[in-house]
Amino acid sequence: MNLIKSSLALFVAATLAPAQASSLDNAQTVQSKTNSASVSSQKRINKSADNTLSLTADVEQLQEEVKNLEVYQSHLTALIENQQQEVSSIDAQIQDIKYTRQGVVPLMYQMVEGLKEIVANDSPLKKQQREERIAKLESLMTRADVSDAEKYRRILEAYQIELDYGTKLGVYQGQITVDGEAREADILHLGRVSLVARSLNGNHYWAWQRSSKDWQALDASNKSELDKAYSIAANHVAPSLITLPVSLTKAEAK
Repeated sequence: MNLIKSSLALFVAATLAPAQASSLDNAQTVQSKTNSASVSSQKRINKSADNTLSLTADVEQLQEEVKNLEVYQSHLTALIENQQQEVSSIDAQIQDIKYTRQGVVPLMYQMVEGLKEIVANDSPLKKQQREERIAKLESLMTRADVSDAEKYRRILEAYQIELDYGTKLGVYQGQITVDGEAREADILHLGRVSLVARSLNGNHYWAWQRSSKDWQALDASNKSELDKAYSIAANHVAPSLITLPVSLTKAEAK
């Protein structure tokens, strides 16, 4: 009986051993696959985590760029508003300039006419030069290639030259008419108060008389004083007190 039980046990063990071995192999295979799947899953998790971190960083960067763009947009909006204000201001200035030009241009013509009147009624001090200057101004006024600002500057310059004539002592060579005869002479002027002519040989002197508007001969006794005035005007001697004949109208003499 015992022998039968032992034989039966050996039979069962012999039968179960291969099955157990197969089950163990299967378990190991499953465990191996599970481990591989776990590693693969972990890699995917790690990759997903990395992608998540990268996307988070990208989102934060994009948010920062959006903020910067909002600031820049606000800046551009302010600039555009300011430029629109500038455009409106410039348009207003252009309109003002239009009206200013309408007033300045007639004024410039009046100033040129004023110069002509001054030269016509003044002593013949550099008369030819002054008349040529006025003629150039009249020609300049009708030129389209010259700005109104430049025309105005040239007119003011001409007035400044006229002003200088009235304050300086100077001498130049020019032509005078005495008794209907043209003569070359050295002409000395002290402002607009005195205008004297001396012949080129230095022997004859004339003074301009505004009352009669002609040249009148001066006495030879004044030669020394007149020659000193000429030397001072030519910067040949140091300035000093001089005596010159005065040219005034009766109204100015009162």
